[in-house]
Amino acid sequence: MDAWTQSRYGGVAEVARTRTEIPAPARGEVLLRVRATGLNAADRHIMTGEPLLLRSAFGWSRPKQPVRGIDVAGTVVALGSEVSGFAVGDEVVGEIPAGGGLAEYAIAPADRLVPRPAPVDPVTAAALPIAGGTAWQALDRAAVSAGDRVLVLGASGGVGTFAVQLAALRGAEVHASCSERNRPLVASLGASVTYDRRAVSLADLPESGFDVVVDIAGDSPLRAVRRLVRDGGSAILIAGEGGRVLGPIPRVARAAALSLFSRRPLRPLAATAKPEALRELLALAADGRIAPVIERTWPLAEAGAALAHLAAGRTVGKVVVTVG
Repeated sequence: MDAWTQSRYGGVAEVARTRTEIPAPARGEVLLRVRATGLNAADRHIMTGEPLLLRSAFGWSRPKQPVRGIDVAGTVVALGSEVSGFAVGDEVVGEIPAGGGLAEYAIAPADRLVPRPAPVDPVTAAALPIAGGTAWQALDRAAVSAGDRVLVLGASGGVGTFAVQLAALRGAEVHASCSERNRPLVASLGASVTYDRRAVSLADLPESGFDVVVDIAGDSPLRAVRRLVRDGGSAILIAGEGGRVLGPIPRVARAAALSLFSRRPLRPLAATAKPEALRELLALAADGRIAPVIERTWPLAEAGAALAHLAAGRTVGKVVVTVG
């Protein structure tokens, strides 16, 4: 099969199109004929091996899984032992723990997959799991409900575009910070107020003006973020960036310290794969109530260009690679 593989950590230059053997599913796994793969910041982090802390999970000297691509929509073509609930020919979507989606075939744990509804095309489905699931979990953790005033910082990326839509669906009044050029897009997703993040600083926004702040950008001082939350509200910290060695861990530790005995807690979110949330997201997409913002798609033959675009860090919404 065709696959984009890397033998060591590094930039896009370390990832090359190769021919490799089709893998076989083990117990509890299925083999997918990949239809589409959504790319995320997690793929960039695993590709580069930074922050270095992640190598303890993904491989010290090189990635244990050489193929990037965690979010996958595909067709089941073979079943490992002890797999129930799926059959050959089923159309499914889900997260592959360490990647594998930038290939014609991929192995996925059956318990990470859910059926893809017929009205949801593979490209749309592949854009949902990590970004949509993270936004879903952030709003759940903050218990966002009708009438809340929610501020989304970094609203034009993959997670942000879903957070705006999902908060608006819950009946919240959504305020959003993004670049000036993306303000019309973010407003079209359901934000009632948008701010140019370069022209309007957090200090310009009202103190205690929001029930919930969802911080995706991750580059604002924590005290400035906390200042915006009313007593009894909370700020959800999503950003996974940070230093080269420990990544976001120091920021998480500072947030914990600042939240001791505080009525405006800063709550870091380590999103995990939740198939039940993905089912809900797919149902909303099938009904036309949410739609991923897909900046661009690339064919598998040009997946290196898709990774380069992702690595540049200026993606609006999602980037998806179509496979078959």
